[in-house]
Amino acid sequence: MTDSAIAAHGLVKRFGPVVALDGIDFAVEAGSVLAVLGPNGAGKTTAVRILTTVLAPDAGQARVLGLDVVRQAEEVRAVIGLAGQYAAVDEHLTGRENLRLIGRLTHQPRPAIAARAEELLDRFGLQAAAGRPVRTYSGGMRRRLDLAAALVHRPPVLFLDEPTTGLDPRGRSDLWALIGELVADGTTVLLTTQYLEEADRVADTIVVVDGGRIIADGTAVQLKASLGSIVVEIRIADPAAAQRAAARLQRLAPTDVLDGRRALAVKVPDKGPAVQEVIRMLDANAIVAESLAIREPTLDDVFLQLTGHAAVTGPDEPAPQEAGVGRVHQGSAS
Repeated sequence: MTDSAIAAHGLVKRFGPVVALDGIDFAVEAGSVLAVLGPNGAGKTTAVRILTTVLAPDAGQARVLGLDVVRQAEEVRAVIGLAGQYAAVDEHLTGRENLRLIGRLTHQPRPAIAARAEELLDRFGLQAAAGRPVRTYSGGMRRRLDLAAALVHRPPVLFLDEPTTGLDPRGRSDLWALIGELVADGTTVLLTTQYLEEADRVADTIVVVDGGRIIADGTAVQLKASLGSIVVEIRIADPAAAQRAAARLQRLAPTDVLDGRRALAVKVPDKGPAVQEVIRMLDANAIVAESLAIREPTLDDVFLQLTGHAAVTGPDEPAPQEAGVGRVHQGSAS
């Protein structure tokens, strides 16, 4: 596992009767982005907590830059940054004070702390609000400040747990661009997400997690290719007719029923004969389609085929250690 910037082998974590992680394995190459994709309750956040030394695994092993996250937890904290699902900044301090505090907690050279804080305030578009208490910030501003705090000590490895939660489309796009800049500078990033578009946009490789297990991995292109090359979307007014169509089309190619049983997604291998066969099948069974469209497969299609359900489902995974998640694991030796 020492050849990868981040590596996990056989990680298991239980919360009473709930198995949050059931023996997962993955590795992240230095200077790349791994997206851990899955719904609420899949085990994504639990994996991040173990890798960032907040939780200890019940079984298995994990390393960050060759450091064991259990036996060398203090050393691991010095080389990682973490931005969690909820901004872990002090709302009574100003944005500038928060960043300077993190600089002191992560043992940065005192003469450099103020300059680093100003650099990050500029980079994240927070300079105009730098002197205001964080309690006056919008949700998006808090998210940006939280990410800036994770970068104060220039960590070579960055963990982002659902980093775009609560951001508007512009904020998400800006954050994706920033991730690209960090990786171009050599940072290794592991991010968790429920957003299929996000994984497709920023990740070099993707691990799909469901029920605490990895059910697929690869690049976005590889995962999409596993479906076949083309998706035929068919909308039918009558749900009963749609169900009948699905039963017939399933004989030709994998078919999903969507949108209240009125839409079908048929995965076929090509745009030519296979699509014509779909149309012939509908005609032969006197099924009238309101609309028919042909498109490339998406990661939504991949997730639905792999799990049988949409990407955002299920309860949140147990979080008994939530109160312990803060800046302790962002380079602090405490």
